[in-house]
Formats: sequence, structure tokens, C-alpha cells
Amino acid sequence: MKKTFLFSMAFATLLSLTSCWEWSRQQDIKDAEAKGIATLKESESSKKAMVETAKAENESATLKAEAMVKIAKAQANAEIERAKGVAEANKIIGNSLQGNEDYLKYLQIEAIKESKGSKVYIPTEAGLPILEAK
Repeated sequence: MKKTFLFSMAFATLLSLTSCWEWSRQQDIKDAEAKGIATLKESESSKKAMVETAKAENESATLKAEAMVKIAKAQANAEIERAKGVAEANKIIGNSLQGNEDYLKYLQIEAIKESKGSKVYIPTEAGLPILEAK
């Protein structure tokens, strides 16, 4: 009976140890599986963040390019309007000077008087000064 008891105790201990070892192995498998799932979720989350960042950068670049185009068009339109104003002013000045030969001669003489250096004004038939003489 003693041998049977010892054998039963040894068998129970072996069964208990095997059970603990199996439970520990199952727990390790579950832990590894949980860690793998967490790593996968983290990787997916990181991938989604990178995709969203790339989309935002692309949208930002597109908006910047569109803004630059609008600015360039506005600047071109402003330049066109300025040129129209200059053309209109030139037209008004040109029309006002037609038939005002005396005024033009006066402006010519004043310009010569105000210029620096020694110049001599010699009237010619066309009323134009001689700029170079050799």
C-alpha cells in the first residue's frame, strides 16, 4: 500500500507539474499572440498616420500652387490696368500737345537750360537742336 501511495503521489506530482508546464506554455502562446496583435495594430495605425500626413502635405502643396497662380494672375491684371492708365495718359498728353508748337519749344529751351555742362543752342529750320557737332 505504501508503494501504491508513493506511486500515486509521484503520479499526481508529475501530473500537476505537466499541467503547470502546459498552462505556462499556453499562457506564453497567448502572450505572444497578444503582442503580435498589438504590434500589428500599431503598424496599421502608423501606416494610416503616414497616409494622412502625405494627403495633407499634397493638399497643402496644391493649395499653395493655386494661391500662387491667383497672385500671378492678379499681378498681371494690375500690370495691364497700369499700362492702360499710362497709355491713356500718353494719349491725353499727346492730344494736348498737338498744335502747341510754342509750348514745346519752351519746354525744349527749359530742358537745355536746366541740363548740366556747357551746351549751345542753335536754332535750325526744323526747330531741333544740333546735339553733336564735329
